[in-house]
Amino acid sequence: MTYREAIDWLFSTQTFGIKLGLDGARRLLREYLAFPAHGTKVIHVAGTNGKGSTCAMIDSIARACGRRTGLFTSPHLIDYRERIKVSGQEIPEDACAAMLTSLREICEGFEHHPTFFEISLALAMRWFRERECEWIILETGMGGRLDATTAVPADVCVVTPIGLDHMQWLGDTLEAIAAEKAGIFVPGKPVVSSPQEPPARFVLEKEANETRAPIEFIEEPLGGYPIGLAGEHQKWNAALAVTALHRAGLPLNSDSVRYGLAHVSWPGRFEEILPGIVLDGAHNPHAARVLAATWNSRFPGKKASLVFSAVAAKDIAGILEILSPLASRIFLCPVDSPRAVCAEELAGLLPPDAPPYEIFGSFQAAFAAARAGGAPVLVAGSLFLVGEARAFLTGRGFQPSAQ
Repeated sequence: MTYREAIDWLFSTQTFGIKLGLDGARRLLREYLAFPAHGTKVIHVAGTNGKGSTCAMIDSIARACGRRTGLFTSPHLIDYRERIKVSGQEIPEDACAAMLTSLREICEGFEHHPTFFEISLALAMRWFRERECEWIILETGMGGRLDATTAVPADVCVVTPIGLDHMQWLGDTLEAIAAEKAGIFVPGKPVVSSPQEPPARFVLEKEANETRAPIEFIEEPLGGYPIGLAGEHQKWNAALAVTALHRAGLPLNSDSVRYGLAHVSWPGRFEEILPGIVLDGAHNPHAARVLAATWNSRFPGKKASLVFSAVAAKDIAGILEILSPLASRIFLCPVDSPRAVCAEELAGLLPPDAPPYEIFGSFQAAFAAARAGGAPVLVAGSLFLVGEARAFLTGRGFQPSAQ
């Protein structure tokens, strides 16, 4: 298959939906010879918010220490290949096409067709093995216990802040969701966690005790180092990343940590892509609160022209309640996703004291109207919206995805 044909086939597998469980992932990894080589270190990151930023920091610091890294994250913003990087470089189109061609042949022999995410994981792991990656950083797609990434044995497990999200899959309490996240724990292997709400912390401690996995909670943010990502919360993520690498046995020094953190990049998370234009994929209330704090620090006393969209099964009213006070006007539009919520429905979820709003049929129309007002523009509410915005603002082709 050509690259375009390969991507079209892969994206067509999204019709199989999300299937939680490890048997399919393990079988595909085994048949595609995609498990890590002996001696490869694996750091597995779960949580509700901050997973991507923490993974990016771990990867950047490890590279600053001279290690060849493989980084697997999701979703992508613009191009599918963003999900699979070796030492910061996306998998090339020709390699991606050739490997997906092989994977398609393998998948045809399965009684239950592998999912989009399982195929993506197998592709990434085989690429990391072929490129002889010494360190692999895996971000869970959703949850942990039954997420395909958990099929890969980890040396260190990391848990970022846990909140209420994906409740239709993971449960509707912090305790239930924390139990799913704790499902990544490996007997006898270290666990490093961000500070957690007491109900979530209790569950993590209980699960760590049962699996005899030594667990520690970060007690203070990392100070004294410049970080290439905006927001005070990134200092906590940095402390988590540094501790995880230390527990995994990577020799660290202040110069490598300083360089890695200063040069870390994670687009779409309070990214001021142009002066006065900020992109942030705040897709749940916890992330929205972090965004609000960062906005008020970066633009004190200034109101935003908020371009907002969201997908189904999110606490949209909760997000809007937090973000609305940041805005002088709100510009609502649909996101390019099968899970999109229409702008009219978004309007019905605005809080009673929300500023004036307008409804648009596309992101580009909403963005043009927002920018005409002269206020700083904040594009937020969904990573899918941020991806579309980033593609438009950088002039790149956009590969919308349902997952």
